[in-house]
Amino acid sequence: MIVGVPKETKTHEYRVSMTAVGVDELVRRGHTVLVESGAGAGSGINDDEYGAVGAKIVDDAKTVFERSDMIVKVKEPVAAERAMMREGQVMFAYFHFAADRELTEGVMATGAVAVAYETIVDDQGRLPLLTPMSEVAGKMSIQEGAKYLERPMMGRGILLGGVPGVEPANVLIIGGGVVGTNAAKVAAGLGANVTIMDVNIDRLRYLDDVMPANVHTVFSDRLALQRFLKTADLVVGAVLIPGARCPILLTRDSLSTMQPGAVIVDVGVDQGGCCETIRPTTHEDPTYIVDHIVHYGVTNMPGAVGRTSTFSLTNATLPFALELADLGYDEACSKNAGLAAGINIVGGKVANKAVAEAFDLEFAPAQLS
Repeated sequence: MIVGVPKETKTHEYRVSMTAVGVDELVRRGHTVLVESGAGAGSGINDDEYGAVGAKIVDDAKTVFERSDMIVKVKEPVAAERAMMREGQVMFAYFHFAADRELTEGVMATGAVAVAYETIVDDQGRLPLLTPMSEVAGKMSIQEGAKYLERPMMGRGILLGGVPGVEPANVLIIGGGVVGTNAAKVAAGLGANVTIMDVNIDRLRYLDDVMPANVHTVFSDRLALQRFLKTADLVVGAVLIPGARCPILLTRDSLSTMQPGAVIVDVGVDQGGCCETIRPTTHEDPTYIVDHIVHYGVTNMPGAVGRTSTFSLTNATLPFALELADLGYDEACSKNAGLAAGINIVGGKVANKAVAEAFDLEFAPAQLS
């Protein structure tokens, strides 16, 4: 199989979908790997490193797309990339279709096979390709939130951990999954007063056991959320429903109850976000103000720490990429139900139920041999 690795085109996206290790594994198995020149630069991987393990370095994305049977990317294909996709070509990447009708319909029109990192599951029902970037984004949510709490950034002018004689910031984390857990670890380590809310009482029991004393767990309901929003300095949206759009938990009305200059970092913005007033932003222009509340909605947070994120992500994606390359998507997904769960679009139809429901489209499960 010919596997293509194009350079990412999203604004300030410094990740790359494959390291030299991945190229080496594919080449050793008899596959051809085309890497666009400069694809790994943002992660500190140069063309020579790829070439040394057998990659063929090509000058532009057009060549990668034209010649490859499977494209391995990090972020969803933008319009210019979708124009280069073709029927039957496999695209293995993050898509987050349920929050983007234009992307969904655009990929449907190509006839390509979209295998989404974010809906692949393991034998325990976990999301192994979402986890590494959720870990990064969770930790970054506190790092970024702390910065935008500074007064020059229009925040409240609060140091997250406080100082002797001055109380620390109140951090409210909505969701106790991978993002929320990692956010809590960093916020607690900086000395903040942390509250994690979730609807899963077993998860709250676990977090209560493993977290330090300055992390508190609260069952999430509407009234409890309203109460804690009033005193929150930093709110982290860490809500996820696999493959589907995030439910709206923070309404526009709730902003009026918050302290002016408080910060909302909605990590689930690429799935629509749990805050009604959140919208996608970029690392170039990451925040905006609504009703005196700072909103941070960067959709590719881990892209800013490209080297860490690339190696973390590719450690997880490589085994699945090898399966797809060795067997083709049809046979690979027939043998691996968890990988099959990653098929979101095939043959111009939506094969993921949550995506179909998000846009009232026909749900057509993938027909595998």
